Amino acid sequence: MQFKDIIGQEEIKSKLIRSVQENRVPHAQMFVGPPGNGKLALTLAYAQYIMCQNRGETDSCGVCPACQKMSKYIHPDLHFVMPTATTKKVKSDNEADLFLEEWREYLQKCEGYASESDWYSFLDIENKQGYISVRDAKTLIHKLNFKAFEGSYKIIILWMAEKLRTDTANKLLKILEEPPAMTVFLLVAEEPEQILATIKSRTVMHKMTRIDIDKVEEALIDKFDLDSTKAHDIALLSEGNWITAKYLSQQNNDYKYDFMTFQQWMRLCFKSKIAELIDLSNNIKDIGRERQKQFLSYCLGMVHNTLLVNNGLSDRVQLPDDEKNFCINFAPFINEKNITPITKLFEDSIGQIEQNANAPLLFANLSFNLVRLLRVK
Repeated sequence: MQFKDIIGQEEIKSKLIRSVQENRVPHAQMFVGPPGNGKLALTLAYAQYIMCQNRGETDSCGVCPACQKMSKYIHPDLHFVMPTATTKKVKSDNEADLFLEEWREYLQKCEGYASESDWYSFLDIENKQGYISVRDAKTLIHKLNFKAFEGSYKIIILWMAEKLRTDTANKLLKILEEPPAMTVFLLVAEEPEQILATIKSRTVMHKMTRIDIDKVEEALIDKFDLDSTKAHDIALLSEGNWITAKYLSQQNNDYKYDFMTFQQWMRLCFKSKIAELIDLSNNIKDIGRERQKQFLSYCLGMVHNTLLVNNGLSDRVQLPDDEKNFCINFAPFINEKNITPITKLFEDSIGQIEQNANAPLLFANLSFNLVRLLRVK
């Protein structure tokens, strides 16, 4: 992975490049920010730049032996730690090293833009939740007792650091504070508030924002040969999340599914069409758990956009024209008395889907609550 492969994030790219050129690479760094903004991809490009034997002013060379190995994620001085769970292949004592082959394959597939749920789906861990075990910490510490095989650096990329169990985090504290010479820890997280303060205090924090909408649009046109109108609409819908943008771009004319379903759903709720709402709930189950979560996140975003409309900030609503117009028309039904319970309904429903709730029952119950709340004035 090279810096040129990272969408947007120019400011932090320049900062990381300077740190290598000036020989000021912190031994422990944490990259945090929302999903799909390229945190992991950036750490992969950064690691390759550090290891490159013929660095350029703005990127790794991409052709030296070190770059060739880094691009395949097989460099002997590059180590990965990521959340795992038991599978059909590993029935007990799961740890990251047992899934390195799958992890490398997944990184190639997702081009460094990884998502937790997508990784679990790739592993086929069913409904289990992944975690980073104390076995991972022990294995990593053992590896770091040895000298670097080829380069001057040893680099550890720890993805989804919030999945560190407390005993795992405590096991890593000392080596994070006093690592072996020329060792660099690159931690990646989406919810840093879930990470022990003692871990965070030992790292240099890089807070990464969402990708600029215009950069997402440019990448969609470049990578998927979309026309500018469709690329613009998808970029707005993605809200700076490249994983979402990529998914929507591959759905052809179905990329409006969330809007059309939300529009239909709210109209049925307002009209109290109970039979139709039950049918809609049954239909939603067919799109799968991850798409159900994505759809609910979209609904939550639409509700939040009504706040902008109701506060005279319609110009700040970043949606395609048809969706923005619906949002403006829908806004009068969202007010200070129902915005909090409606928001909580959607947030709780996302959590319940993660816990494998029965989708038809969940969406039916959600619908009946929305019928009531949309009448609150």
